[in-house]
Amino acid sequence: MTSTGFTESVESLHQLAVAWRAMVLDHAPNADVRDLPGLAVRWADSPFAFWNCITLTEEHVTADLMRQRLDAAAGIIRAKRHSDSGFLWVFEDLLDADARTALTAAAEQAGLQYAFGGTGMAGDILPLPEPHHLDPDLAFVRVSTEDHLRAYADLQARAYGFPVEACRDGLTGAGLWKTGMHAYLALHDTTPVACAATIPAQGRLFVCFVATDPRWQRRGYGEAVTRKALHEGARATGLTRATLHATEAGAPLYPRIGFTPNTPIRFYTLKT
Repeated sequence: MTSTGFTESVESLHQLAVAWRAMVLDHAPNADVRDLPGLAVRWADSPFAFWNCITLTEEHVTADLMRQRLDAAAGIIRAKRHSDSGFLWVFEDLLDADARTALTAAAEQAGLQYAFGGTGMAGDILPLPEPHHLDPDLAFVRVSTEDHLRAYADLQARAYGFPVEACRDGLTGAGLWKTGMHAYLALHDTTPVACAATIPAQGRLFVCFVATDPRWQRRGYGEAVTRKALHEGARATGLTRATLHATEAGAPLYPRIGFTPNTPIRFYTLKT
């Protein structure tokens, strides 16, 4: 996949900082959401790993500066109660060429280990038509109850290999998910099989927490529910541009909807 320009990569970083701040504070009003020199901290200290996040925020970062920021980020993580549950995000296009070359060794020296990769994506793709799926047994329901949130959390656990109780701790009781977001479950008959959510962020509609139960993959359910979340979010907000951060496994889905890849993203955890 070809990437777009540097501007879209900067946009991808800012979308994380803005959207994650709102969601992390919804989960934990006392969360650490500091903006430090070169680092954005979005850390709820939750057992749900996605609520614990730090990212580098500067542009054209040199190798020496990157090493300083990685050391600082690792130090912040080590001081957290849930230091074993969370990620440092690195948007590769914001590093200069020497820093990208040095990243693997610098991360290891800072006590970090590579977890998985991803890709920022964006597109002026909205509005989208109401989605339809060939399977007549597939239906969509907007998340509005605790039972819906529990089902959404369980899909996250199955799709990403997280502990079920950690995901439930992260999502149940979340007021923003029932009001400020357009979060949807895809139901096959009455069984939750996939999910996706959108949230407004700095004039864009940010797609997040897309997941499909591994037992129901390769049937188009993940794409269908993502289209539903985008359709409803755009209809409610009038926004025309959408952004997201895709995992390697999910990346092939989004260009079919109209998204264009931009910066590669590397996710790191503390070394075990």
